[in-house]
Amino acid sequence: MAAVCLAFLLASCAAEDAPAQQVSWRAFQPAPGVVDLAGPRSDGRLVAAVGGGLQLYNGAGLTPFTSATGAGAYVPSAGEPYLALTPKVRLPKAHCSFHRDDVFAIGANPNRIVRITRSGAASDFATVPSPFLSAITFDRVGSFGNRLLVIGVASDQSTLFAIDCRGRVRAVTGHGPHVEGGIEVAPRSFGSFGGRLLGLDELHGRIYAFNPGGKVTTVAVPGIPSGPDIGVEALGFVPRLKANGAAFLADRGAQPGTHPGSDAILRLSAAELRSAGVGAGDLLVAAEGGGETVAVRCRKGKGCDVRRIGQALPATHAEGHIAFLGVRRPARRR
Repeated sequence: MAAVCLAFLLASCAAEDAPAQQVSWRAFQPAPGVVDLAGPRSDGRLVAAVGGGLQLYNGAGLTPFTSATGAGAYVPSAGEPYLALTPKVRLPKAHCSFHRDDVFAIGANPNRIVRITRSGAASDFATVPSPFLSAITFDRVGSFGNRLLVIGVASDQSTLFAIDCRGRVRAVTGHGPHVEGGIEVAPRSFGSFGGRLLGLDELHGRIYAFNPGGKVTTVAVPGIPSGPDIGVEALGFVPRLKANGAAFLADRGAQPGTHPGSDAILRLSAAELRSAGVGAGDLLVAAEGGGETVAVRCRKGKGCDVRRIGQALPATHAEGHIAFLGVRRPARRR
């Protein structure tokens, strides 16, 4: 038994000492007009914002979100209709609840947030006082009161808005740096930035953290080339993945310039992430132009480490959130 334990320890040490590999996002699923991914839902599928509306993605193929058409059906914006998915959460002070698997999207009108129920019924949920809404997510951690979080940009400054389940909008800060694309609230384990909202500035190549009081701090400057349609754009926190799990990223097609995109959902398998030294709780950040990807790991008292782990193709035009399938559910307490 001692020999077996020693062999296991030696193998573990060897695995930790092995140099991390570089990995490549691969086009895995054609998806015309894809611009964002959210989820997974309670049924294990992702919601994809594609040309013409929403689709569900199970890792093997796309299916219609619902059969709803005509009046009351969701009509996406022509721009970047980024998505957020909500769990079932009650807000006692607001006397209302967010519902499981409801989708919230940046609407066709520039300052509207649209709610799409699981059955496909769409309705205006909130009007946000900003000329351009650039990012959206839901606070699953609770540090922002389990509310919908939306970024509005004007004059190269961002305003962070928090929206409760009645659609009431409150500005958290009105003087933040430019943020666009994927945003997400960090898990509590993410060092000194746990519980903060993380966002990306493609123009200056920075990762920022907003605290619930509105203060903004730079988390890291990953060294990815910066600029419009080039710099840091997509992010996602890696959950505990099953062996067959994977990360997914929208590669939007028909775009101008040197990064026209492929109109496909890109994939990195759980095995590839492990080979690159990426673990649960790490932050993945991908560049809009070419999909260059870094992993960020923050630990209390030890700061943050940033490592380049790979890229996609030079033509890739990455958008929105990095989402995951094959997520291990936390064990239930007895």
